[in-house]
Amino acid sequence: MIRAFEPSDMEDVLELWLEASAGAHDFVGREFWESKVDDMRNRYLPAAETHVFVQGGRVRGFVSLQGDTLAALFVSPAFQGRGLGRRLMDRVKRLRDRLELTVYRENQRAVRFYRRCGFAVVGERTDPHTGHAEVLMEYGPGGTVPALPGG
Repeated sequence: MIRAFEPSDMEDVLELWLEASAGAHDFVGREFWESKVDDMRNRYLPAAETHVFVQGGRVRGFVSLQGDTLAALFVSPAFQGRGLGRRLMDRVKRLRDRLELTVYRENQRAVRFYRRCGFAVVGERTDPHTGHAEVLMEYGPGGTVPALPGG
């Protein structure tokens, strides 16, 4: 079941986020993600519109939006490959006509997932916190990718 985030979900979401982040971004190092848990708890999650996928009384995945930015989409490593990420993505596509996101270029599994969901690469930048390249991706109205300016 997908529902709106509730304060009682906080610890499950943080635990899931840390495990999934460390696993998907092992090129950054677990210490970096551990250093960001308090920011997630006190800044990022309270500022975001978050939806959780609950199964067996536990949060198994979540998605967070900040405006039209897909700020986070994480599925518990033990539950990946079962369609939970797609269901969370379908939820946010019903809520927004347009979405943008950044994902580490080295996380090719996520880049492929977003492409399958209709996102297109529109640019690249370097994450100032980690020094790793990030891919900028967009999804547009009607499942199409918006045109780039001037082209």
